[in-house]
Amino acid sequence: MMAPVAEPRVQLPVDSWVATRDTLHMWTQVVGKIRMALTPPINHWWHVTLYPSARGLGTGPIPLPSRILDIEFDFVDHELVLRTSDGGLRRFPLAGHSVATFYAATREALADLGVTVDIHAVPNEVAVAIPFAEDTEHCTYEPEQAQAFWRQLIDAQRMLLEFRSGFTGKVSPVHYFWGAMDLAVTRFSGRTAPPHPGGAPNCPDSVMLEGYSRELSSAGFWPGGGAEGAFYSYAYPAPEGFEQTPMPEGAFYSDELGEFLLPYENVRRADDPEGLVRDFLEATYRAAADLGRWPVPDAEVAPDVTAR
Repeated sequence: MMAPVAEPRVQLPVDSWVATRDTLHMWTQVVGKIRMALTPPINHWWHVTLYPSARGLGTGPIPLPSRILDIEFDFVDHELVLRTSDGGLRRFPLAGHSVATFYAATREALADLGVTVDIHAVPNEVAVAIPFAEDTEHCTYEPEQAQAFWRQLIDAQRMLLEFRSGFTGKVSPVHYFWGAMDLAVTRFSGRTAPPHPGGAPNCPDSVMLEGYSRELSSAGFWPGGGAEGAFYSYAYPAPEGFEQTPMPEGAFYSDELGEFLLPYENVRRADDPEGLVRDFLEATYRAAADLGRWPVPDAEVAPDVTAR
């Protein structure tokens, strides 16, 4: 049997899909806030995230009394799909909606499924926070652009999952934070961190205080930082000399953002894309752990649990 042929990496210039990106950003905040309101809290806000799926981006299981709800952005058929474990199903097309009409349609679908939820219906981590019910400005959905972004997330997820598997200490899932549209994985040293100063736009400082309450090295991918998006990595708190660490070719430290960046276009054009991302993730983690003198040497090599 012939091995499957990998699809070429998608080319999605950031400046080519700003309108769709900004609309999708607000839609994912609506769905993410529903998950946040209905899911028991987990440290560092891990209960609010979304996850890439075989068809798009979804919440995974959300607990309800005697039932489970899940909500998924289907980027194959370009619908929002809401399902419950008792057979309930509602769906509506993504195209043609502003944030206001998307919010109304989502609320109507939840009501039809017998799901009651109250959310703070204003976006976070954006400079101009228009309440969802009033946002008719963001109203663009180009299916091929959303699907291309999803394919970038799938590509990044695979490499981040491989990176995550090499660490048995405290480490987050590979998950999508709708506040900044980034797919992230975070390793922790086991030590507390100095209080985070906060300062994210339209976001309570308490959010950052909890999110960064432990010393960490975080990496991920988001549709910024490069012409086609970028992998990123940062440490909190950043140890002395962190920003001077040598990086693989194509990666650099951004003084403006306070993190290392590896633009996606450099990965896409590389002779060994997976190797380049792996080297970037390992180099930036080593900079955080070695310079920060992390007390976790036994956690850095995962046991061999491959089924035989």
